[in-house]
Amino acid sequence: MIRFLLSALLSFTLSVSCFASAWTTDDILLLERASSLELSRDGSMAVWVQSKMNPKKGTSVSQVYLRYLADDHLVQLTRGDESSSSPQFSPNGKQLAFLTSRKASGDGEEGAGGADGPKSQVWLLDLRGGEPRAATAMTQGVNAFRWLDDDNLLLVAQEDSSALAQKLKQEKDTSRVVDDPNESPVRLFRFSLKDRTTKRLTQNNDRISRVDVSWNGKYAVTVHNRSSRFVFDSLVAPASYLHDLEKGTAEPIFPNTRLIPGSIEWAFDDRGFYFTSGYSSHPVYRSGTINKLYYFDLAARTHREMDLGWENGIGSGIAAVSNGLVVSLANGVRDLLARYQLEGDRLVRQDLSGEHASNVVSFRASYQNNMLAYEYTTASVPAQWYAAKLNGAGLDSPKKVTDTNSALARKTISKTETVRWTGALDEEVEGILYYPHGYEAGKKYPLVVMIHGGPSGVDRDAFRESWSYPHQLYTQRGAFILKPNYHGSSNYGLKWVESISRGKYNDLEWIDVEKGVDALIGKGLVDPEKLGIMGWSNGSIISIEISTRTDRYKAVGAGAGDVNWISDWGNAMFGHAFEDYYLGATPMQNPQLYIEKSPLFRMDKVKSPTIIFFGTEDVNVPTEQGWQHYRALQHLGNTDVKFLLFPGEPHGLRKYVHQKRKIDEELAWFDRFLFGKTEERPAWMKRESALSGLLYRSKLGEVPETAALGDLQVSRFEITRGQYAAFDQAYKVPPGTELFPATGIRFADAKRYAEWLSTRTGERFRLPTAKELSSHLRASKGGNTLDRWAGYDVNPDDAVALARSINGLSPDDLLLPVGSFAGKGSDPVFDLDGNAAEWVVSEDGSGKLMGGSADTPVDSKLGWSPRHGFAGFRVVRETAASKP
Repeated sequence: MIRFLLSALLSFTLSVSCFASAWTTDDILLLERASSLELSRDGSMAVWVQSKMNPKKGTSVSQVYLRYLADDHLVQLTRGDESSSSPQFSPNGKQLAFLTSRKASGDGEEGAGGADGPKSQVWLLDLRGGEPRAATAMTQGVNAFRWLDDDNLLLVAQEDSSALAQKLKQEKDTSRVVDDPNESPVRLFRFSLKDRTTKRLTQNNDRISRVDVSWNGKYAVTVHNRSSRFVFDSLVAPASYLHDLEKGTAEPIFPNTRLIPGSIEWAFDDRGFYFTSGYSSHPVYRSGTINKLYYFDLAARTHREMDLGWENGIGSGIAAVSNGLVVSLANGVRDLLARYQLEGDRLVRQDLSGEHASNVVSFRASYQNNMLAYEYTTASVPAQWYAAKLNGAGLDSPKKVTDTNSALARKTISKTETVRWTGALDEEVEGILYYPHGYEAGKKYPLVVMIHGGPSGVDRDAFRESWSYPHQLYTQRGAFILKPNYHGSSNYGLKWVESISRGKYNDLEWIDVEKGVDALIGKGLVDPEKLGIMGWSNGSIISIEISTRTDRYKAVGAGAGDVNWISDWGNAMFGHAFEDYYLGATPMQNPQLYIEKSPLFRMDKVKSPTIIFFGTEDVNVPTEQGWQHYRALQHLGNTDVKFLLFPGEPHGLRKYVHQKRKIDEELAWFDRFLFGKTEERPAWMKRESALSGLLYRSKLGEVPETAALGDLQVSRFEITRGQYAAFDQAYKVPPGTELFPATGIRFADAKRYAEWLSTRTGERFRLPTAKELSSHLRASKGGNTLDRWAGYDVNPDDAVALARSINGLSPDDLLLPVGSFAGKGSDPVFDLDGNAAEWVVSEDGSGKLMGGSADTPVDSKLGWSPRHGFAGFRVVRETAASKP
């Protein structure tokens, strides 16, 4: 047992000392995301939702931001731990409405919504000044809303609970009825801002899922979900209605068609509206579609398809502009942005030009003044929103609107490129290739294949780091990443997206992936002995399929993937619609087909170590699929397998702690089986502990080891006496104090040490700036400070007396070996809270001592300065992310 412990401690020490990551799990999880951007009608203001994971709350929190485009003035409009969403300007631009579930004053502990907790309500904010205030107080909350005019809102909201529902609630009966026909309908309401009254506008017994209002506020288009079974079997399709809000009438539109509006954009003249609808050649199902464009003529009450002259259909959306609209044309990894203008009844296309026109993934237009806001990104360029003047087909004078993730400007981000190869059926397949950090031509690298879900999803040339696909954490480990848009992906036209339907599911996709890997090996980029594969949902399904056909992958990450289509047919939310479309039959009609398609019955072929992830509340790919996958591999015993369940999580993980656990577990799995690294953190070893510091310290050499501290790579410890003596041989080191921090150091000498170290190693070292370490160098009770030696919290009077008492002591009497106390962070940095005070560079270039020291109290208000004998320093190893 002792031998095992020492061996494990040694391997842990060696592994952490040889690798220090510039990207961390939190760098991925705490990225900011801007979405739902809207322009004011005159195009002078932009408002959007900015989301970021809140580790303390444990979930993502969204806030509303406003930018005045004329002077670039930015305002954060909402704050706190509750999210806000769906911001919309009033027609005159003087007010802003948004949705939030925060409690309004006077709501009490339960808030609007009763004992179930606060429901989402409309709040208002006067943009001329003032605090946000609650507007609505709907018992079941507000699902969506639109402005009708400056004084009235159109609400989509669920009706109050029925008597039966209220009775069951009182009895605390949490039973659920599947496909419950008694669920309360979702209807339209008019809300008056002047007198705060609500009027019911519809008496429908189904559930309105979306609404769009004409610019003049006289008409609304609604889409109604008529059957809770539609997702499962696609039999009773949603219906669409046109509402005359002045007359109070509603009439069905698109009857006896298969049209279901997706995006809806009213023409600026209010004579009709453009809309998209998914098209499939299948007579019933819509699992694989392309989006087509249609126009509804308000006067004639008729619709027609608009010819875009583009067979792949519409990509990320449409936006109405003067005399036409801007359309994103589906074009594989990179959509084309085009302006279509009406000439009679036909649309004439002009491809947009400008600095960012080729990589726009979202966009919105203003009602007046021809402003277009758009989100620009590539797989190597983090997304930002811009606003530009739409001048014909040009995007003139683009101006950045959002400023998210500014720290990424100092991060190493992988080079990416679009790659193509010959896949199944000898057809061209397209994908995105991420290069390893520090790539050197001529070398072969590991490859991790990351496969998108869907199957009718698509990997675009866009920056999309996430808990499910944390690219940079793998490329910084020296791996290529291939993201293939296999047969069945969207954005490549109808033939491609339907190519795996009607019984062909998983006949082509895995071949596309395998041939893509072979192509990279053939180019000499990839080491064929170092392959890994992972995916979530359908990406996991393909990864599992491949694991039954080859053992060349050293590690498999399978998140929420199916293995048994027989049970999936009945258990999945959309089981029948999915399986009947892609497999071409039900399990009752063709059980043998289901067995042949199910990897479960080929688990004896799997030799690749597999880690499996599932949320316990997943209804898209039911959790029991993970159990079957795990138990089969466990039972057969042909490979290593691990299964993680995330309580309460649906198909996509939402909680911070679960997202972090997923990334860390998968990285550790790939480190172990693909990258060949010893596990960096045994379960029984707390990385920032004093014992961990002891182990790090035991391997110290003349060159200080660095660790990640935010965007910086700083020396893990204060420079030791032994390290400093290698630079200044005249520096005296009493025996036994080699691991003490080097103290009694002048600022100029600390700078010279960094210069010497740079010359010695060929890397750039420097002293940190005061700004860089201001939030890190803080004395605390956990560090080596005067409070620790005194044994209590030192106040001003006691500090004076204590200072006199230690005046005759040598610094060696109070200093301790570096890393004697717990460090900070998952890649720990030690003694930021005490031991020696540290030299940093002030804004004017002068030296400044910061942080706690063994001769000063913790309370910074006391204003004590350390003696010269306690003045030490640490260094920064400069990277692209840490240039001051």
